[in-house]
This record gives sequence, structure tokens and C-alpha cells, in this order.
Amino acid sequence: MAVQGLSTDEVQQIRESLAAGRKPRVVFTEAAGQMAGQLGQVVELTDPAASEEFVVVRFGRDELPFSPADVAVAPKGAGRRPVVEAKPEPEVAEPAAPEFVLDTPRVPTPRREEPKVEQPAESKPAKRAVKAAKPKAPAGLTVTLAYAEGEWTVAAQQGAKALARPYVVKPAEALRMVALVDVPGVQEAVEQILGAERAEAEQQAEKLRAELAEIEARLAELREAR
Repeated sequence: MAVQGLSTDEVQQIRESLAAGRKPRVVFTEAAGQMAGQLGQVVELTDPAASEEFVVVRFGRDELPFSPADVAVAPKGAGRRPVVEAKPEPEVAEPAAPEFVLDTPRVPTPRREEPKVEQPAESKPAKRAVKAAKPKAPAGLTVTLAYAEGEWTVAAQQGAKALARPYVVKPAEALRMVALVDVPGVQEAVEQILGAERAEAEQQAEKLRAELAEIEARLAELREAR
């Protein structure tokens, strides 16, 4: 016999049950298709004027709207599991003991072992991770070529420690050192200094040659006077 859908009175009864906080159980009819025969709970009645599927039914984890023709009031006791009486297990007859025992093997008494008391493990001090020391970078090295009062000097210093005190070098050596720097401005300054020194040396040479000529003339006069 096919199950009919909800009548107008049954819809009104479901509405009153929802208002009282109950969720009536319903069964899906053949109009619901593959869900026919399954049970659900009405959780809400929406506006029938908005849609003919205004009966919201919960089955499993889903809540979907259906029309009154898709569901019917579930019969009383539907969905309840029948109580199955537990049948007593049949008694198993114990085998009869033999009347005569010719030889009973002697079973040795098991040796009772004393329980072992586990000693607490000694706590070993945690090893601290040793961070590899970063090698200290050597102090900077400074080599200074200086010119003052007509002399060229070279000095070397590493950090705050003086490796070599200023010592005098020849102008030609100073010029070779400056040539390694390959800076035009520095080379021009050195050439100007050397040019000035050369001019001064030539003046001194001219003066010395004049003085020497005067001394030689004086010496010649003294020789003629003898």
C-alpha cells in the first residue's frame, strides 16, 4: 500500500509540534524517489507561499526542503530497534575423569623469581653545544710614504703597533712606490716635488762650482807667488 503525503491537518499538527519544541518524525513517500521508506525529522516549516517545498527535513547530516507530498507522518515505533532476548549458552559437559591413573608425570614447581628493582638511571649532565670560536681577523696594516723637509720617509703600522719607524728612502725609490698606486694626481704631486728638489740641487751645484773656481784661482795665485 502506497504511503500518502501530509494532509493539511497533519501539516498544522507538525507546525504546533515545532512550536512546542518537538521535531516530528516523518517517512519519505514514493514521491521522494530513491529516499522512499527512509525516516527523517521535520526541523522547520517555511512559507508555503514562497515555495511548495516548505517542509525542511533532517536526515543524517543534511537538512533539505520537501513538499508535503514527499513525506508522511511516521508510524509509531518506526526506527526503533527490536529488543533481542539473549539466549543462554548451552552447557558444555566436562569430560569424565579416568578411573585409574597408571603414571602421573611430576611437574616441577616453577621457581619463583624475585622482582627486579630497576635502579634509576643516573642523569647525565647535558652537554652544552660548544660554539666554534670565530678566528680573530688580524689588525689592519698601514704603510705610509711621507715627504717633509726635503726627505722621503716610509713607516709601517699594524693596528696600534708600530712595525717600522719612519726611515729615509731615496727619491727614486719613493717615485717607484708611488708608481704602484697608479693615481695620476699623486704622481703629478711627486713629480712636482722632485722637480723642485732637482732645481734646488742644481742651484746649489752652481754655487759650489763657483766657490770651487774661486778657491782654485786663489790657490793658483799662491803657487805663482813662491
